[in-house]
Amino acid sequence: MAAANKQFTPQEANKRLPLIKKIVADILEKGQALKIAVQNTDSERAAEVEILQAEIESLMFELQELGCYFKDWNFEIGLVDFPAVIDNEDVLLCWRSDEPAVEWYHPLRDGYAGRRRIPQSLLDQSMS
Repeated sequence: MAAANKQFTPQEANKRLPLIKKIVADILEKGQALKIAVQNTDSERAAEVEILQAEIESLMFELQELGCYFKDWNFEIGLVDFPAVIDNEDVLLCWRSDEPAVEWYHPLRDGYAGRRRIPQSLLDQSMS
């Protein structure tokens, strides 16, 4: 896990977003299938549940290898966090699968509910 301690700039997070979008789309698709399979579990579907769980774990591992973390355990919004530093504070850049770019962050202690816009000065640096 070489990327486990990686810290991203908004530019770096956005550069990886095309690949991350594909992985997250797969996680959401398999996660929805898992939710259905779990509700209808019988001996025949137990194997399907195990396969889906293994596939989701593998996809999440891919994200971790890239240095970011999937945070949507309901498999609905595709939330991903990227470790970063803003104003000398450890934070998490925060992206949802329905957003075009990484433009939000939250302090470690606040979680998703504490999302704030990334300062425009940092986003402007990212564009150059």
